[in-house]
Amino acid sequence: MLHNFYQKLILKYPLSVFIILITSILIFGTNVSKLEIDASAETLLLNDDKDLAFSRTVAKRFHSNDVLILAYKPKHDLLSPESLQTLTHLSEDLEKLPSVKSVDSLINVPLFFSPIREMDDLLNKTRTVKSPNIDLSLVKQELLTSPLYKDRLVNKDFTISSIFINLYQDPEYFTLLEKRNFLLDKQKITSLTKEEKQTLRDVTIVFKKHRDEQRILENTNIKEIRSLITKYQNDATFFLGGVQMISNDIVGFVKSDLLIYGSILILLLILVLGIVFKKPRWVIIPILICALSVIAITSSLGFFGWEITVISSNFIALQLIITISIVLHLIVRYEELLTLYPRASSKRLILLTMLTKATPTFFAILTTIAGFSSLLFSKIHPVINLGWMMSVGITMSLIISFIVFPSVLMLLKKTAPVKRKKSSFSLPSLTSKIVLHDKKGIFTITFFVIVFSVTGAAQLIVENSFINYFKKDTDIYKGMKIIDQELGGTTPLDIIVTLSDENNTVSPISIAEEATEAEGDSFEDEFNSVEDPDLYWFTDEKIAIINNVHDYLTYMSQIGEVQSFATLLNTGKILNHNKDLDSIDLALIYKKLPQKYREIILLPYVNIEHNQLRFSTRIVDSNEALRRDALLKRIKGDLTHIIDPDVGTVQLTNLMVLYNNMLQSLFHSQITMIGLVLLIVFFMFFVLFRSLKLTLIALTVNIIPIAMVFGFMGWLNIPLDIMTITIAAIALGIGVDDTIHYIHRFKVEFAKDNFYYFTMHRTNTSIGNAMYYTSLTVIIGFSILTLSNLIPTIYFGILTMLVMAAALISNLILLPKLLLLFKPLTKTIIR
Repeated sequence: MLHNFYQKLILKYPLSVFIILITSILIFGTNVSKLEIDASAETLLLNDDKDLAFSRTVAKRFHSNDVLILAYKPKHDLLSPESLQTLTHLSEDLEKLPSVKSVDSLINVPLFFSPIREMDDLLNKTRTVKSPNIDLSLVKQELLTSPLYKDRLVNKDFTISSIFINLYQDPEYFTLLEKRNFLLDKQKITSLTKEEKQTLRDVTIVFKKHRDEQRILENTNIKEIRSLITKYQNDATFFLGGVQMISNDIVGFVKSDLLIYGSILILLLILVLGIVFKKPRWVIIPILICALSVIAITSSLGFFGWEITVISSNFIALQLIITISIVLHLIVRYEELLTLYPRASSKRLILLTMLTKATPTFFAILTTIAGFSSLLFSKIHPVINLGWMMSVGITMSLIISFIVFPSVLMLLKKTAPVKRKKSSFSLPSLTSKIVLHDKKGIFTITFFVIVFSVTGAAQLIVENSFINYFKKDTDIYKGMKIIDQELGGTTPLDIIVTLSDENNTVSPISIAEEATEAEGDSFEDEFNSVEDPDLYWFTDEKIAIINNVHDYLTYMSQIGEVQSFATLLNTGKILNHNKDLDSIDLALIYKKLPQKYREIILLPYVNIEHNQLRFSTRIVDSNEALRRDALLKRIKGDLTHIIDPDVGTVQLTNLMVLYNNMLQSLFHSQITMIGLVLLIVFFMFFVLFRSLKLTLIALTVNIIPIAMVFGFMGWLNIPLDIMTITIAAIALGIGVDDTIHYIHRFKVEFAKDNFYYFTMHRTNTSIGNAMYYTSLTVIIGFSILTLSNLIPTIYFGILTMLVMAAALISNLILLPKLLLLFKPLTKTIIR
């Protein structure tokens, strides 16, 4: 069938086939413009994470807004007239931006201790730094010691101050999201009606359009803020931080990598191909096939609306690895046949090349797809998409390669085979000699590699932080480090305490009675005239819980800023002549507190309707001892002991929890699925080789590089995260490809004389060259990724080079040694 396909179509009408194919791809390629990059926090979350739903509920109940933090380091003293004037002008400019709701900085925050005044006076008249006759020495003391501001608004050295840029909420986004998710969840349980299906399609389109518009606005907002900062750079140094800013900058880095390093990668591939094969056609054809494959897959992504994320940002690089491998095997095989049969017609040589490489290449691609299929079992949408991207992309590469290679070659004149000068060094020949003359060295080294891999893998941690995404010399890293270490941390973590109904309220009579004893009948009359039941919510028991939880969180080294209702209680204690506020004091304050102050100091931390308390913290991401999963479990366990389960329950939420859930889910799903994928590969090996011995040998050879990569990661302290966890699928895909090609060729060569040693030498110096050229090309090409500003991309480049080298050595040394040792092939009658 394949013979007829090439004889009657591809080789008979090469020009027509090539024109139709390239025209189709280029027309379809218009969809490339629809390809989008999404680096938002949503891409790092589990699809069915219950904590995600709870986090969104918490954001609504406690009126949480997105905040950007701008670290302000003036050249003069923070409270100098010059610094305050710069800060005033900058704040005014920031507040004019359409996306900015308000700006909080040291020039407008209320001052309570400068000097300490009576409560009524504080509530009626707020003082700030700009108030007349303000004592700046008292202001400095308050900013450095106040529970509200220390280590949050200013650093310990009083050289840097935070500017909190509060952004407008986008209620329409969450309305559309909830509507879409409701229908998606319902679809999982039962079938939707015709109207509901149409509603789901409509709301999905509207949601995506609205989300894309918001991303443009967010990007514009970040640019406008940075543009404003440049106006004041002569007066101060600025560092911008916040989740929205991190997402925006990651998109910029990903786009930069795709454009700059993608272009340099192609140039390096051209250079290496030119040096190795010394024929223009063997440079043009591989690059052409790679380009068409990339256009085809990126157009498909744009057409189907699949977005590139941080996780899938290197899919083009992976696509190039597989495509180059396919094409180089075809080139080497064609050159071999041309050397053996120099007088054969071009058509016959091309046909024989395609037919002899069809079976091993097909099974190599099939097993590579099986390797990437492990990603489909993740619960993270971008990881699942990467699995589909690679599966579809690899299939496209196979089809395009097996059509373009023969059709273009048919249009070119047949040339003489490449004449290679005898070199003193040839890796395939060297490995052949090593295998032939080695006695125990290979197995001894393999044993130590296994020990190295196992002990290294045992040290692997599932960990990463946003700050570690960037190089230490980048502005974003420097800014995040200052905010992280000196201004309260980076990653938000909320602790929500839900109190039991029994502890919800106390009788207003009991409060009035206590008040009467303390202040006389007038207070009782005033209390009885109040109709607001929320006054009775603040009890001594709840105050004790709030203080205990807040104090516990404050003393944890991994936690920076801690804000809760206890912050107000501690402030009130100082104002109350260092006496703790009780339920009576709080009821009185609550009654007199203006609504605008309730929204600032109360509503973000107390939800009376749902009987909940919120403790808002930020994790110090740059803390090298930070282990997210262990920290979250410790906090949950400790607070369960601090708070009686009958009194209240504890839930942890926000980005810290959601990101950790994603990492843990990805790790467990990948570890589980590697076993399944190895089982699938075992079955495919058995079908292809029809020998249990050969299958076990092939599987062993492929497990070693995977273990070796994990060993290196463990010993070099490279954490398993959203990028590096996929290296197992990559290692399996690349290793299996080489193994299938090697064993297939070994069987062909063995049938010639039934001598294992001669067979091994011929195999190493034939198919070994193709494997060597592929690995060399990819290693040199991917070395450029180590210059990226994104640490995950650098790790990807390093680990990919390591995988290629490990797979090559394993298949050129360990594989033939095992074949010579176990002799799995049956001798055939030579005619």
